[in-house]
Amino acid sequence: MAEIMKSEEEAEVASGGLAPVAAPVKTLRSKLLGGSLTLLAGSGLVGLTNLVYNVATARLLGPSGFAHATAVYTMLMLASGITLSFQVVCAKYVAKSNSPQERSAFFATLHQRSWMAGLAIGLLLFLFKGPLAEYLNLPSSFLISLLALGTAFYIPLGVRRGYIQGIHAFAPLAVNFILEGLVRVGGVFLLIEIGMGVEGAVLASVLAVIVAYLFAAPSPGLSSLSFRGIVISFQEGLQATVFFSGQTVINNFDIVLVKHFFPPAEAGFYAAVALVGRLVNMCAWSVVNTMFPVSAGAGSEEQDGSPVLFTSLVLVFLILSVLIFGLWMVPSFLWKMLFGSHFELGLYGALAPLLILYAVMTGVYSLSSVIITYEMSRKIANTSWLQLAFSGALVVGVYMLHHTLRQVILVQLVLMVALLALLIVPLLRAHFASKPLATYPGLRLGRRLTEEEVMAEFLRSEFHHPEFDEYRNQFDHLVRNPDLASARENAVRQALLFLRRGPMWRELPADTVWYEVQLSQDELERIRFFPRAQWRRVAQGSFYLTDVVERIRIQLKAPTHSNFFGKLRLLSSSVQDNLVNPAVLLIGVDETGPLTILDGNHRIAAAMLGDSPPALDQFRFICGFSPQMTRCCWYATNVNTLLRYFKNLVRYFTYDPESDIDRYQERSA
Repeated sequence: MAEIMKSEEEAEVASGGLAPVAAPVKTLRSKLLGGSLTLLAGSGLVGLTNLVYNVATARLLGPSGFAHATAVYTMLMLASGITLSFQVVCAKYVAKSNSPQERSAFFATLHQRSWMAGLAIGLLLFLFKGPLAEYLNLPSSFLISLLALGTAFYIPLGVRRGYIQGIHAFAPLAVNFILEGLVRVGGVFLLIEIGMGVEGAVLASVLAVIVAYLFAAPSPGLSSLSFRGIVISFQEGLQATVFFSGQTVINNFDIVLVKHFFPPAEAGFYAAVALVGRLVNMCAWSVVNTMFPVSAGAGSEEQDGSPVLFTSLVLVFLILSVLIFGLWMVPSFLWKMLFGSHFELGLYGALAPLLILYAVMTGVYSLSSVIITYEMSRKIANTSWLQLAFSGALVVGVYMLHHTLRQVILVQLVLMVALLALLIVPLLRAHFASKPLATYPGLRLGRRLTEEEVMAEFLRSEFHHPEFDEYRNQFDHLVRNPDLASARENAVRQALLFLRRGPMWRELPADTVWYEVQLSQDELERIRFFPRAQWRRVAQGSFYLTDVVERIRIQLKAPTHSNFFGKLRLLSSSVQDNLVNPAVLLIGVDETGPLTILDGNHRIAAAMLGDSPPALDQFRFICGFSPQMTRCCWYATNVNTLLRYFKNLVRYFTYDPESDIDRYQERSA
């Protein structure tokens, strides 16, 4: 499982904070794409080295020996939560420091503390080596002694790499990773060849950590540093510890549990599955590594860094899709050739099906990691605690359900899907929530209108549509010459309107108050189109009336056979000749905010596209105001308002306005 070490070590790169700089979205995305591709190439080299190491261990030791070695590596990876926490904090503080002396002081303080932590944990492992070896079904407690030695060096290694990362010396950092991998690969071949077996495989990994620590450069000198006055944020350290603790448990503890519950041969089989599956996670981390400093450099949490996040999610999803599809395409006999025939268990069949399932599970978790690390880059995030809770749920779940290896993976998959859902739903709700509204001079309000009068005007504009063909002859007089004092007529008009526009009208807040309003030419700038499909094609991001009309005017100069543009051309002359209903319905929060067209999009756009400027007095503007209008999807389109819209669709699914219309027809007969 040495590739896990690399995947988590590479997560360290995600910790490198840059000085806050406001950057254009395009620049941020360019940095993200360029850095991700660079780190992806580096990850490929490191991953190849780790794959060689693990395949060599598996072939030389067989499933049982491979399971023993992997269990010890996994214990080391559980300690990496502390290693990476030190590295995150060191990289952040070093990157933010203003002088070499300050950087050296932060490094020295953290380096001292990391050695204290490493020696303490190493001593605990050594003292409890007997019980741990028994729990993991290891052949010798000496393996835990080697683990204790590796842990003592592994935690301070995080601080040394954090300093390198903090000064943005990424080439030396990559060299250090590669050096560790090469020592591990060379050591495993040499030590197993001379007869050390499992102990040799574990010792190779320990020696790799020690060599990487000793040759981690550049590094400040330690002889003349003072530790006085160096304050390390407790919240920063706690956040990093919580995140990497949850991550290491999710990524590694399943192997510990499988080693405990299953025979050595099956545990080795599972280790091989986890080995290849976690290559997916390592490649995904190449994006996270770049995203973290780019997001941190974009500014504080008040600034919009969402383009970085969503670009990262798309990149990770594409990487995961390519890798998982590639794993699915590899024939089963190639896995057998790679690991050896003894990795074909009759109980489970081929390696490939479990491997694909594990890769999907790891991929789902990688998407969650993107979201959590993004929030960490912007603020002290509570999502780290949510991940820690799910890591505990994973341990409990595997403890309760572990009848087969497939069941172990399914438990993890269900939990990781749930974690992703809990992370992404609030994120989307926040991202698409209504933005602060612009303010304008107050409108000149005219006469207040009743809801029945507004419905009558709305229906008059809609009555030419095919939905009303069978009712047009009978109710034409009721629509053209409404008697607003008649409760029966008002009820019929509402039923007719709801035949076509019920879902639209029901979204309006119950406290909506309607007024006739007077608009000047300048006040047209506050009017917006609702982002319907046909308007999206011409809006190019801005749905304000004046912007959209200018874009349409340019497109009308080119020959086009679009029905949309044809309708606008036809309406343009009809509006000039007063052949259409002049009423335009608008909605807004109050008379100082922007207004959205509820009905009359085509009419007002066609008027503005005419040969002469539109005479606004030929329109009758009717505007509905409500403080709750931001809950209406026709005014503010976001996840919250769309959820409300779909809930109302379900609520009124059984309502049939035609039955109301037929009932009124019977009463008239």
